[in-house]
Amino acid sequence: MSDNGLAVDVVRGEMQPWSDYSGKREATHGPVLQALLNDVLPTDGLPGERRALILGPHGADLVGTVIAKAVETTVLVRSVSDATALTEQFGDKLQVVAGALDGLADADRPRFDVVIAADGLDRVLGYDSEDLDWEQRLDALAKLASPEAVLVLGLENEFSLTNLLDRRPADQRHGDDEWRPLHDAPSRPASADQLAAELARIGFSTARTYAAFSVEQTAYALVSVDTAAAARPGQLPARLAIEALEASAVAVPLLAPVAEGAETAARAGLLGATTPGWIAVCGGSSSHAVYAQTPGRAAVLTADASAEGWNVEVSAGTTESGQAESEVSFSAEVVPSTVPGGVTVETLLFRLAAAEDVPGFRELAARLGDWARTQTEGPQVVLRWDDVVVAGDSFARGVSPWVTTKPEASADLLAAAWQRLHNRLISGHRRHPWPPWMVGDDLVTVWLAMSGVAAPEPVPATAPDSPSASAAQIARGKVLAGALATAIGIPSDTPQAPDLRTALADAEQARTESFELAGHIFGLERTLGFRDKALKTRETRIRELRKQVQKAKFARARLRNSRAYPVVKLIRKAALIRHPRKFAGKVKRSLKRLIRNKIG
Repeated sequence: MSDNGLAVDVVRGEMQPWSDYSGKREATHGPVLQALLNDVLPTDGLPGERRALILGPHGADLVGTVIAKAVETTVLVRSVSDATALTEQFGDKLQVVAGALDGLADADRPRFDVVIAADGLDRVLGYDSEDLDWEQRLDALAKLASPEAVLVLGLENEFSLTNLLDRRPADQRHGDDEWRPLHDAPSRPASADQLAAELARIGFSTARTYAAFSVEQTAYALVSVDTAAAARPGQLPARLAIEALEASAVAVPLLAPVAEGAETAARAGLLGATTPGWIAVCGGSSSHAVYAQTPGRAAVLTADASAEGWNVEVSAGTTESGQAESEVSFSAEVVPSTVPGGVTVETLLFRLAAAEDVPGFRELAARLGDWARTQTEGPQVVLRWDDVVVAGDSFARGVSPWVTTKPEASADLLAAAWQRLHNRLISGHRRHPWPPWMVGDDLVTVWLAMSGVAAPEPVPATAPDSPSASAAQIARGKVLAGALATAIGIPSDTPQAPDLRTALADAEQARTESFELAGHIFGLERTLGFRDKALKTRETRIRELRKQVQKAKFARARLRNSRAYPVVKLIRKAALIRHPRKFAGKVKRSLKRLIRNKIG
């Protein structure tokens, strides 16, 4: 009985104290799954009395969606405290049952027309439940569903890239406190085909199976397995899936970059086989081929293949908590309704850089600059080469909904795009032909010059820390690139959480730089030592010269004070007389005049 007087039904297998909604054990939720349920569950036309069952821990957003679609909704959770919380939250709109799946299957209850088990069948057994393997749990689910029921079933993939690259050992990935069955049970399906075969065994034909690219219990992208198998690196489904996998770096410590492995899997057509999980949909209304959550925004993008590429729709969404929109803002209206099916410009630029094809890189950069200067109509979308798509001989904008909050010069938008490419190229340790001393503002300036933006004139430094002309030219582009990275929830200069291989590469690069700096410091210290010795030698010579000068001054003073000095001075003056006779006559006349004056 809850505090508001509503009763909680209890069947065998209830757990207390326990919670699947707090701590590490979160409920399955998210706007992507909510959008899928909105499409799959029709408002009208459900068979029978439109009774729905939500099996396992699901978030309030998904529970509310099912309640809006069904006449009667029941949710089964194994925790009594979780059941009480759901009852208090939804009141009489929801019938809550606390217990295990086998306990509910053994109870005498009418079958359900809709069964939602997006969380899978791992968290549906309790302390008192029998040791049921995955097949037996699926059989128990089949007892609760009517023959024509709509079924949405989730399954975790042990062969996922995030699981294979998780650097934690198995005992830390799956702890005893989870209270989940063994993940390597032989009866557990390990592929989308095996999941479809198991559903066919209990009489459900799979309408569509989605590869769920999720982080913990939140699906950031759902891509149908057929679409994922056909997606190649740089194409829209692969890019949305990789963005979702990169978000998993926040929760999963990885051995290597997950994006690199996902691109390799996409080239092999195995992107749908290495997903973190699958969502199987049996019956119900038609759904889209791709569902994806816009990074930094609770907006959902849906896409379907067409002759022109992809037909795209984006919901308005809401800003996630803690996100501030200053330099850029979200605008679903700028997302085109049709996006070409080609690869992104970033994919081509990375290929050219890895091949050290600088002429090809320069030619593509020049075309991008010409195209960017023609994009003057409507709101100014922040350019990002990982979203601009190659469309024949030209280019087209992708699905990025971020625009500038005020008019910006085309050169600044280009600088922002090249700055973002620089960050992704360098932080990802990708191959490129440019020397290490060019990495940074100078390299971005070179790329800007390739795009048709004239390089700035060199400015003489007025101080040791004076910024270069390149830094001044791309300053606004850095601000826009940083604002975009903040808006989508990824730091602009470094990855969200470096994987082990990237961390080791960064450490090795830091050691190399430290060794080079140590050599430079040693050279400077040696040069300073030589200069110090030279200064000491000069100081010794100056002291000797000062002593000699002092001796010369003393000797000169003694000479001036001697009696011989006036005689010598007179003789020196006499030696300067050119006509001695005339001088003697003048002296004689002067003496006579002097004598007469004294006598008289």
